[in-house]
Amino acid sequence: MTRSVEGLPAPNERRRLREAAELTLDEVAEAMGVSAATVRAWESGRTTPRGRKRDAYARFLAGLPESAVTADATGPPGRGGRTDEAEPPVLVAAAAAAAPGAGTETGAAAGTGAEGVPAAPDGPAGISDTATPDTGTPDTGGGGTATAARPAARSATGPAEAFDALYDRAAPALARQTYLLTGRRALALEAVDRAFTRAWDQWPEVATDPDPVGWVRAIAYEYALSPWHRFRRAHRRPDRPPADPADRILLDALLALPRIHRRVVLLYDGVGLDLPDTAAETEATTPAAGHRILHAHADLAARIPELADVPAEKQSAALRERLGALRPPFPLDPRPAAAVRGGGERRVRQWNRAALGLTAMITAATAYTAATAPTRYDPPLAPGESVSGVPPLSGPQQLTERSRQLHDKLRADPEAGPARIAPRID
Repeated sequence: MTRSVEGLPAPNERRRLREAAELTLDEVAEAMGVSAATVRAWESGRTTPRGRKRDAYARFLAGLPESAVTADATGPPGRGGRTDEAEPPVLVAAAAAAAPGAGTETGAAAGTGAEGVPAAPDGPAGISDTATPDTGTPDTGGGGTATAARPAARSATGPAEAFDALYDRAAPALARQTYLLTGRRALALEAVDRAFTRAWDQWPEVATDPDPVGWVRAIAYEYALSPWHRFRRAHRRPDRPPADPADRILLDALLALPRIHRRVVLLYDGVGLDLPDTAAETEATTPAAGHRILHAHADLAARIPELADVPAEKQSAALRERLGALRPPFPLDPRPAAAVRGGGERRVRQWNRAALGLTAMITAATAYTAATAPTRYDPPLAPGESVSGVPPLSGPQQLTERSRQLHDKLRADPEAGPARIAPRID
């Protein structure tokens, strides 16, 4: 049996535990919020989860044996006997154990990942995707019961309740992430609103996505990093910098990076995604994402004195700790979930009314044009003009009215006989 990695069972042991609990790759992927291909790579040993996903996967696997015993005591866990009313007992318990906030985050020494990129450590997760709604900081304990019960109860709630749960879980941390991307409070909150409004408009797609938080995060990042914002008058003036000089230096160094480097650093070092997930979210290859991270770390080390003396393999851990400790000079409180849903619905209604009004206007204009347009073409008459210098007409002259009458009379009379030359009284 191969050696376990970073508190996780060995790869073949992970697969054995899943098969003993009679779970499919899709069920484990849905509980973990990743794709089935990612779970298959974890079980084969090609990749290893890092950061919060590693702890969530460890809790998931730790909850499988106990849940399997419970399932054996209540009855055979055959797949044919499962009903559609409830989730499988093993999956519900394992999902509750793997839910963010169900336990205390444990730190680990930073290693070296693929392509020479330092592995994302387990340091402070101040900008991770799971945060408490009131403070914007990660849920590291205490509130784990409500968070753990959310995956099991999601199937029994409606779309609005599921959206509100996703919003309360991800919006505060996402507002902090977009602030680190842009350095502007108004743009960060606007990006979060725009992302969740679009998520509510396309909720069936988001609800069935393996990683709904990643779906919303990609939309928010794209909107926040759009180059068109530089032409908006409201975003030409920068916001007030943080009060702490170290935070100010860190934020200035982040904003000095190119947009794509800023994004990969925030995803890899801030959110805690592994290198393949970071590459997938930025639509790049894994080597390209790794080189971007290395170049970004070098630029940050040149601008931040605290990172200059840190070894390359530990820069990711130090950077994650600094990003989690950065405090903005103003609160980043997103709007309530109900307001975001209502705003999106109002916007859809307004667009529908505008489309209907425009259609009615075009229809009326077309009908009026068809009723008033002429049915035939009358060419206009050109006005007469006097022309000088034209030579007189040569040849036969035009007949006068008297000549024309005589011409017509001769044509009407008999051609021969005495009557032609005999005078008549008329």
